[in-house]
Amino acid sequence: MIVLGIILLVIGFLTGLAILWTIGIVLLVIGAILWILGAMGHAVAGRKHYW
Repeated sequence: MIVLGIILLVIGFLTGLAILWTIGIVLLVIGAILWILGAMGHAVAGRKHYW
């Protein structure tokens, strides 16, 4: 999700489409939050990994 957010940010910046820029920021923030929660050991969406 983070990678998709970065890709949309770049495409939105290059083409000047504000909607892609906005969606990219939202995906980037949500991906970062989920990544941090997963790294802290919290179950994300009901899944817990025992690594």
